[in-house]
Amino acid sequence: MSSAVCPGSFDPITSGHLYVIERAAQRFDELVVAVTVNPYKQGLFSTEERIELIQEVTAHLPNVRVDSTTGLIVDYVRAQGMSTIVKGLRNGVDFEYEQPMAQMNREMTGCETIFMLTDPALAHVSSSLMKEVAKLGGDVERFVPAAVHKRLLAKFA
Repeated sequence: MSSAVCPGSFDPITSGHLYVIERAAQRFDELVVAVTVNPYKQGLFSTEERIELIQEVTAHLPNVRVDSTTGLIVDYVRAQGMSTIVKGLRNGVDFEYEQPMAQMNREMTGCETIFMLTDPALAHVSSSLMKEVAKLGGDVERFVPAAVHKRLLAKFA
C-alpha cells in the first residue's frame, strides 16, 4: 500500500492546498494531511479548528485522513511507517525554500519528498495573504474553500 504525508500549517487551508491534496490523493492509497504545530507561533485558527476545516473540505476524499504533529516531519513520517512527503509548490521561491529541507530529510532518514505544482491560477495564494486580505475586509471567497471563507468572515466580523 502506498502512502504519503502532506504537511503544512494550513492556517487556513486554501484552494491551492486543496488542489495539491486532491492530486496527491489520486496517487497514493493513503494520504495523511499533517497539520504541523509550532508551539512558538500563534495561528489565527487553533490546531483543532484547522483539523476540522481540513476534514470538512477533504470529506470527499476517502483515502485522506487528517492529523497533527510537532517536531520534525521526518520523525512523524517514520512513526507512521511511511517514507514519502508531498509538498505543494506555488513558484520557484517555494522550491528554493523546500529543496534544502527535502535533501536533509532524505539524508537523515531516506524519506523522499515529491513536489507538486499548484494550479497556476492559485500560484499567488497563501494562507498569510488570505488572512490579511480577509482581515482588511477584502473578498477571498474564490481563493479558499467555502467552509474556510465562512470561518474567516466569522473571525473578522
